[in-house]
Amino acid sequence: MRTEDGAGHDLRHHGDAEVRDGGAALVDLAVNVRADTPPAWLRERIAGSLDSLAAYPDGRAARAAVAARHGLPVERVLLTAGAAEAFVLLARALKVRRPVVVHPQFTEPEAALRDAGHTVDRVLLREEDGFRLDPAAVPEDADLVVIGNPTNPTSVLHPAASVAALARPGRTLVVDEAFMDAVPGEREALAGRTDVPGLVVLRSLTKTWGLAGLRIGYVLAAPQTIAELERAQPLWPVSTPALAAAEACVGSQALAEAAHAAHRIAADRAHLVAGLREFAADGLRVAEPAEGPFVLVRLPRARAVRGHLRDLGFAVRRGDTFPGLDGEWLRLAVRDRTTVNAFLQALDRAMTLAGP
Repeated sequence: MRTEDGAGHDLRHHGDAEVRDGGAALVDLAVNVRADTPPAWLRERIAGSLDSLAAYPDGRAARAAVAARHGLPVERVLLTAGAAEAFVLLARALKVRRPVVVHPQFTEPEAALRDAGHTVDRVLLREEDGFRLDPAAVPEDADLVVIGNPTNPTSVLHPAASVAALARPGRTLVVDEAFMDAVPGEREALAGRTDVPGLVVLRSLTKTWGLAGLRIGYVLAAPQTIAELERAQPLWPVSTPALAAAEACVGSQALAEAAHAAHRIAADRAHLVAGLREFAADGLRVAEPAEGPFVLVRLPRARAVRGHLRDLGFAVRRGDTFPGLDGEWLRLAVRDRTTVNAFLQALDRAMTLAGP
């Protein structure tokens, strides 16, 4: 584990780039949005909100619903246009001297910090350590620390105690829990905790519910922090349809459906990992244990394999845009067993085509 200062990676590259511009026909293992979403009942709730478009958005009911979902007062909740807006608000609204981002992880937090004029230090977690967090590796004078849990793209689920150990007086600890609802029981979650000083938890509703095009997420933090972020938002930042979706996605029916989906994802991920292990003799390694709705793999000639997979009808996420990874890494979204079986056959062919 080491600290690094500098850019050198395409922080603005995201998985959706793999399926744009002629990639729509590909089987998408590059984007981590759950397949076959949004469900019909959620589409109906969103469609029902369209009759109210003439009025300005009123987020009070959705904010109260999110607060109730996590057992918090509404003063600790801020609704945002996806987690991406939250990263921008944090970068622009908070006064920080030394921000640190724990990598490999989602690159948008660092991109937002750099765009806001900050110099960003990196703590790079290592493959040989299983990409697991050592809280002591984070510099003591860091006054803003960002970490994902479970982490994109490594699929590591850090113990809540290890993440909470990063908290310090005078430090803002930002935990991106965009994929936590894909973890059975949401174990290791910090959302809803009020005993961790400086804690800011980000949640996204776009991944589990297939709402990437709608943009909806939220921030959980101390009231003073929420107030600072809210002052940096434009008026009416979340649309009426997105507010309807937020309220629906934290209701009891939705939470039960998400919990069921999390167990199904875990079973499908185990099937994918078991299939990938069959390629160990060919030099493929899986970052384990994987706990998110995606898997990170290292394999020889990954760039060539990725290209052959596209020719065979599958889009996967390149890994070299994540600080701490290089061109030998690929991220694979977890899909149903039929899709996974077809992908594994294509992977076998792609690795053969890529040559020794």
